[in-house]
Amino acid sequence: MQQPDTQQVKAFLLDIQAYICRELAQLDGKADFIRDEWQRDNQTGGGLTRVLTDGEVFEQAGVNFSHVTGDSMPLSATAHRPELEGRSYEAMGVSLVIHPKNPFIPTTHANVRFFIATKPGEAPVWWFGGGFDLTPYYPFDDDIKHWHQTAADLCQPFGEEIYPKYKKWCDDYFYLPHRAETRGVGGLFFDDLNQASFAECFDFMQAVAKGFIPAYAPIVERRKDTPYNEQQRQFQLYRRGRYVEFNLVYDRGTLFGLQSGGRTESILMSMPPLVRWQYDYQVEPNSHEAKLANYLIARDWLQELS
Repeated sequence: MQQPDTQQVKAFLLDIQAYICRELAQLDGKADFIRDEWQRDNQTGGGLTRVLTDGEVFEQAGVNFSHVTGDSMPLSATAHRPELEGRSYEAMGVSLVIHPKNPFIPTTHANVRFFIATKPGEAPVWWFGGGFDLTPYYPFDDDIKHWHQTAADLCQPFGEEIYPKYKKWCDDYFYLPHRAETRGVGGLFFDDLNQASFAECFDFMQAVAKGFIPAYAPIVERRKDTPYNEQQRQFQLYRRGRYVEFNLVYDRGTLFGLQSGGRTESILMSMPPLVRWQYDYQVEPNSHEAKLANYLIARDWLQELS
């Protein structure tokens, strides 16, 4: 059986980070990504954080690569997989969050990651995870159909059941129970992927990573020049609060990063640069803002929008 090749995974992750940054900077047309290389004080890993701020299109975009090791798995990981207790680990991944200026462009998130946990005298435990999801403020059916069709197409070579399975997992994961709504219109989410060979699982992770720009860039191109007013901007800032709520309360990746002693600035790059909360905010009935609620439920988008 082929053993996991961590160097091959790391090389791909750095390449995909560079590719995504190039494509996003070209879409923005004004700003570029700064590079911030970092290393843990205890020499157990580091990474490369790349951030674009105050662009023409993107208010803030962060694309982070990290590669960390440790002698014991953080609580956020062992609570999910108790068999990992007592194992040392190596974790690497690329995670990105994009907050556009224009309220008609959705916020988006994507990540791909690889974990391997080892213990003397025992076989290593490894898996891949990742996905991407879309969070619109003023949703358009054409955008949602394109997003999900791209996701379905990249899953197709790996089996008919893959897209429905990981689409549902995304709907279930990116859900705010205290708001009784999904974070957005979903996409793909997968974790603990190791049932097939290392090569096959790695191929799927690469397909997801490579599919992000084809899924997102056409939406940006369609919406970036849409005129908007201050009311729509304020609605965007209010809805960004839901993003913060999910990331700080529920997101396992955020918890893992903080509990494993990761770099706080890089972990919290997912936070929007501007956001607002308003007590008991209510949208005006039958307004454009009110329509969003119809999209914050799990739906079979490809079936409904065909």
